[in-house]
Amino acid sequence: MDLLERAPRHLFFTGKGGVGKTSAACAAALALAERGRRVLLVSTDPASNLDEVLETKLGATPAPVAAAPALFAMNIDPEAAARAYRERMVSPYRGVLPDAAIRSIEEQLSGACTVEIAAFDEFSKLLGDAAATGEFDHVVFDTAPTGHTLRLLELPAAWTGFLEANVGGTSCLGPLAGLKAQQALYDASRAALTDATRTALVLVSRAERSALAEAERTRGELAALGIQRQELVVNGIFRAHDERDPVAVKMQRRGERALDAMPAGLRALPRTELPLLPFDLVGVGALRALFATGVGDAAKAAAPSAPSPHTGGAVLSEGLAALVPALAEGGRGVIMTMGKGGVGKTTVAANIAVELARRGHAVHLTTTDPAAHVAAALGAGVEGVRVSRIDPEAETRAYSEEILRTAGANLDAAGRALLEEDLRSPCTEEIAVFRAFARVVDEGAHGFVVVDTAPTGHTLLLLDAAESYHREVLRTAGQAPEEVRRLLPRLRDPSFTKILLVTLPEATPVHEAAALQRDLARAEIRPFGWIVNQSLVPLAVTDPILVRRRANEARFHAEVRELASRVALVAWSTQEESSARLDLVAAQAAAPAP
Repeated sequence: MDLLERAPRHLFFTGKGGVGKTSAACAAALALAERGRRVLLVSTDPASNLDEVLETKLGATPAPVAAAPALFAMNIDPEAAARAYRERMVSPYRGVLPDAAIRSIEEQLSGACTVEIAAFDEFSKLLGDAAATGEFDHVVFDTAPTGHTLRLLELPAAWTGFLEANVGGTSCLGPLAGLKAQQALYDASRAALTDATRTALVLVSRAERSALAEAERTRGELAALGIQRQELVVNGIFRAHDERDPVAVKMQRRGERALDAMPAGLRALPRTELPLLPFDLVGVGALRALFATGVGDAAKAAAPSAPSPHTGGAVLSEGLAALVPALAEGGRGVIMTMGKGGVGKTTVAANIAVELARRGHAVHLTTTDPAAHVAAALGAGVEGVRVSRIDPEAETRAYSEEILRTAGANLDAAGRALLEEDLRSPCTEEIAVFRAFARVVDEGAHGFVVVDTAPTGHTLLLLDAAESYHREVLRTAGQAPEEVRRLLPRLRDPSFTKILLVTLPEATPVHEAAALQRDLARAEIRPFGWIVNQSLVPLAVTDPILVRRRANEARFHAEVRELASRVALVAWSTQEESSARLDLVAAQAAAPAP
C-alpha cells in the first residue's frame, strides 16, 4: 500500500466523526508494525475507543498490543492530564502563598480549557520532544473529530501568541510561568507538524458528499496552518456483489456519484481506497484485513467470528415516527440528540424537527457542534422550522463586549486593560458558548427546541460546565444569567428535556452511547430513549456483504434493548445523501426482512 510505503515518522489520521479514523489509524499502525517497524499509536480523542478496537487495556504510557509485538498504544487522558497539570502549576506555591491565593489558582485551573491545554501539553511531548518517542520508528496519532483536531493543531501558534501578549502573569489558566517554560516545546511541536519530511496528515473520509466536503474544508484549513503534506483515505467503499439486490446497487451508485463529485483539492491528493468489510473492525485479525483486502474482494474476506444465527427481523418494533407523539407531549420543551460522532445525530434531529413542524408546532433546530451540518441535513427550508447554530466566534465577541460594557464600565485604564487581557484567554470562548447553549435551552419554555449536540466528549464538557460555570462567570461579570441558573434543573426534568441517544448497530457506537448514559446518570439526567440508525434489519438484502453485516447487527440490538427504556429503529436510507430528511412513516413501515 503506497500510503504505508511513503509514511513519514509522524502520521495523523483526522476527519469527520464516524468516517473510520480509528479503524484506519489502527490498521495502518498494525501494518507498519508487521513490516518490522516499532510503532507507537496514540489517541488524542477525549472519547477514545482504542482499547476496544485493539482489545488491549491502555493508559497514559505506551502498552504492548497483544498479537502485534512491535505495536504499542496509549491514550492521552485529558482529565488525568489536567489533574497532573493543575498540581504541577500549584505545587510550587503551596506554603509560599496564602491559602486563599492557592484556592484562587486552583479555581482558575478548573475550567474546560485547562483540560485542553493539559492534553496538548502531553501531546507536545510526543511530537516536539524526540527523546520521548526515540525508541519508535513511527508515531501514529488517532486524532479527535475534525473541529477538535483543528483546534489542537492551532494551539502551538495560538498559545504562543497568547503567551507573548499576556503581561499580567495570570489568566484563567493560572500562573503562566508553567506555560512559558513549555514554549520551546510548543515551538518544536509546530515545527514537526509543518515539516513534510517528518509529518503527514491523513484525511479520512467516506464516499459520501458531506464527508468529502468536510475533508475538503479540513484540507484548506490545514494548508493555511502550514501543513502541506496531506493524503486522502476513502474508507468503507462498497461494491455490489449481487446486482439483483436493489439496496446494494443503490449503495454502490450513491458512493460512485459522491466520488465523481469530489472537490478538486481532494482529488489532487494521493489517495488510498479501503473497502467496506462484512464485519466489525475490532481486534488485530479484523484490522489486518483492512489494508490487505481490495475493494473488489471484500465479499471474500472471512469474518473473524461467526455471525449470530439470529437475524433480528423483529428486534425493534418502533420506527422513529412512533416516538414523536411522546416527544410532542406538553407542546414545548427541549429535545437533544447525543452520541458518538458520525452516528447520524444531525439527521435524526432534522427528522424530529420536521415531524414536529408537520404537527403544527413551531420548532427551533440548532446545534452546538462546531461542524454544524444541520442546515444541510434539513435541505430546503421547512415551514415552521427555524435553523441556527451556536457560532463560537460571534458568541465570544458578543460576550466580551458585554463584559466590557458592564463589569468594565467603572474601571480605570489599568483595570480595564487587565479585564481585556483576561477576556483574550481561551476560557472566554468556553463560557460564551456555554451561555449561548443555556439561552437556547431556555427557549424550550415557550416552544420546541431541537438541539443537535456535538460528539460525546464535547457534549459532556457543556453539561459539566453547568456546575463550574458560576465560579468563572462571577470572577468576570459578577452574576450568572437567569437562564444559566435554571439550566441544570431543566436538563434533569424529563418533562422538559428529552435526550435521545443515537447509535449505529456496531460495537463502538453502542458502547460509547452506553458510557454516555452512565455519565448522564451521574449528573441525574435520564435519556428519553435510544435511536438505532442506519440499520439493515428492516431491509431485504441478498448481497453477501450486506447479509453478513445485517446478521451481525443482532447482538447490538440485544444490547440496546437491555439499556434503553424506549428504542426506535431507522433503516439505512436508499435516498441520495443530499435528501437527508427521511420519510419517517415509510421508515417505520419498511418491510421487515424474512
